Amino acid sequence: MSNIYPVILSGGSGTRLWPLSRAMYPKQFIRFFNGQSSSFLGAALGRLPGPQGFERPILLCNNDHRFLVREEL
Repeated sequence: MSNIYPVILSGGSGTRLWPLSRAMYPKQFIRFFNGQSSSFLGAALGRLPGPQGFERPILLCNNDHRFLVREEL
């Protein structure tokens, strides 16, 4: 049986949740609730299943957000 490759799309221009999200800090990186330890992206990464049958995730993002993604990883 072949492994599954999880793909996470992390993009957007940050307009729907303005003023919290901006083009350089879109909603997937915001911690919306008090005491929330991770952003939406971090929570999605945390929900990935264990290594059995799954490869490391492929994460697609805007080049401008690569440092924010690295922090979440």
